[in-house]
Parts: sequence; C-alpha cells; structure tokens
Amino acid sequence: MDMQSLSSVVTDSAAASSSWGGGHRVPNGRLNVGPNGEMYTPIWQKFKKAGKKVGCVTTVPITHATPAGFCVNSKARNAQEDIAEQYLQLRFDVMMGGGDKYFSSQKRKDKKDMYQQFVRGGFTVIKNKTDMKKAPKNKPLLGVFDEEGLPYSLDYTSEKDFQQCPTLAEMTAKAIEQMQDHSKGFVLQVEGGKVDWAAHGNDIGALLFDQLAFDQAVGVALEFAQKDKNTLVVVTTDHGNANPGLIYGQHCNTNFDNLQHFRHSNDWVLQNIDPNSSAKFIKEIVAEHFGGLQLTQAQSEEIQSYYVNHGREDGVYNYKHLPYRLLAEIQKSHTSVGWISMDHSSDYVELAMYGPGSENLKPFMKNYEMHNFLLQVANVGMLA
Repeated sequence: MDMQSLSSVVTDSAAASSSWGGGHRVPNGRLNVGPNGEMYTPIWQKFKKAGKKVGCVTTVPITHATPAGFCVNSKARNAQEDIAEQYLQLRFDVMMGGGDKYFSSQKRKDKKDMYQQFVRGGFTVIKNKTDMKKAPKNKPLLGVFDEEGLPYSLDYTSEKDFQQCPTLAEMTAKAIEQMQDHSKGFVLQVEGGKVDWAAHGNDIGALLFDQLAFDQAVGVALEFAQKDKNTLVVVTTDHGNANPGLIYGQHCNTNFDNLQHFRHSNDWVLQNIDPNSSAKFIKEIVAEHFGGLQLTQAQSEEIQSYYVNHGREDGVYNYKHLPYRLLAEIQKSHTSVGWISMDHSSDYVELAMYGPGSENLKPFMKNYEMHNFLLQVANVGMLA
C-alpha cells in the first residue's frame, strides 16, 4: 500500500492515519483537515452514526496521531488536550492506551479534570489492569495506563512495577469482550504504537519484542474472527520507519540470536545511567541487559562522557535527550542490525486481511482507498 501524504512522499503518522480515517490525503501534521481547511468526517464517526460500537486501543497515548486519525478533526496533531475533549463529546465505546498527561487536572495546561468529566458523562474510567478486567459492559470505557506511552514489552516482562499495566493483547481481548454482543456489530482499531517509537530510537530489542506483542494482539483478533465467522481482520502499518536490516557478516546468525537474550530496552538501560555512573557500571549494565554485549573501555567511556558532558541528542520521542544513536551504533556489531535513519521512510507497506470481504482486496492500494473499502465491506453507506 502506498502511504504518501498530500505534502510529502514520506508521511507522518497524522496524515497516514487520516488517509484511512478520512478517505483523503492531507498534509503532514493534520488530522482529517485538508490544505484549505476541508473537514473530512472520520470513519469511526461514520461507523458510530451507523449504529455500530467503536473502539481504539494502543500502546501510545490514546490521543496520539493514531488512533486520533480514525476519530477526530484537528489542524494540529499535537493538540492532544483538545483531542481528549473531543473524545468525550464523541462518546466512543472503548478507548484504551496511554496519555494521562492529557486527561489529568494536575498535568493539563488548562487544569481541567477530564477524568471527572468522563465519569460524569457516564464512562467507566480505569487506570490499571485489575480494574480493566472488572469493567462492566453496560458503560463506555476509558482506560489510561501511563503518562505517555505504555512500557515496552521487553521492559514489561522484567519489571514488576509494570505488571498492573495491561498488554496490547489484553486490551484487545477486553475491547472485544465489551463490544462483541452489540446487535449491529463493532469496529476496533488496535495499534502497536510503541513499535514506531522504538524505530525512532533505533532500539532493536524494544522494536522486535513490541512487534511480537502486536502479533499476540492479532492472534486475539483472529481467534475471535474464526469463531464469529462474520468479522474482517485487517493488518497493516501506516509507514516505514528507520528501516532496520541485517548486515552481512560471518557471525550474522549468531549476532542476531543475541536479541533473544535482551532483558530491557535501550531506553530503560540509558535511563538507568547518570553522570555519576562509572565506566565499570556502564559495562556491567550493558552486558546484563543486552545478552552479554561486552563494551570496550573506549565505548564505555564514550557513553559515560555523554552524561558527564550533558549531551543533548534530539529526536522524536527522545524526551530526555538520551544517546539512542550512540548505543545503537555500538550494538551493531553485537546484533548485526543496522539502520538508515531515525525517521520515517517512504516504503510501500504490507496489507493483509482475513475474513469476509478479504476477497475484494486488490494487489496494490493507495492509502486513502482503504476508507471506502472498509465502509463497503461493513455495508455502511457514504455518510457525510
């Protein structure tokens, strides 16, 4: 599928999500708003108007470009506080992910307590896995489980503090449970959004294990579809990112196998290093959590120097200016994985389907064509 936006052959997530959501290509940075202010009705609003239940689950903020491109109109993808308010007005049936800072009165710029407003609006509001499992079916559900994105799967399995945060597969199962009995059916968007964040950080362990977690969520959806026999499952991605690839070498197979022994993400390890960390400590934490990766003294001191000298590496989602690029370059000889950049790429993306309607899938599609395809498969008319 060709994912280019109206303004660039390399899309951002907002324009990509909007191409499916609104059925039109829009400039990067916008959500279902055209170059001259055209407002394209998002597909989840069309499904809701047709009487279906609708939901979104993601591992990034629920107000993020995806899933927001399926749901709202906004001239600025970063207007996430406003997007949270739009969700309240739209009253979708299930919304779960991260993004506490866009709902909490203590963190929002305007100090509005959006949680309280959702409760007053008749929603069940949950903030942990235990409460998610107990949430009733007879009320719309808002689940927000982290300030920004949810933990990487690689960190989740190793840290007890993260165990009250649901996995993507668990959120998917709960969302289906909430909506499956509705007489007019439901639509659900499931996003493994932290895969994108890991690619931006050239964090290969985080990327691979979050991709596996997404695969588990797909498994949940497929299991339901196989039993239901009237559900279409669509699997795709909104763009390429950083294009990790295996680099030729005598030890490529062995090196790539080292990833099976990673215990934490690059992000987690780098957050546990500070200006007071010794070169010896850096060697030890890297070896322990990256499958026995042995830093040279020079490499350890280079990482140490970054913290001592208050390095300021910039990058998408690198909020703490950690040395993502430096660590990824060091890991290359240990994993045989290289990267072309820390940004999106123009690649055509894979698109696969299972279930009724999948027989109508063309060999090649343009992103905006997916909008009408989904409406037609679900027998939903072209609502304004």
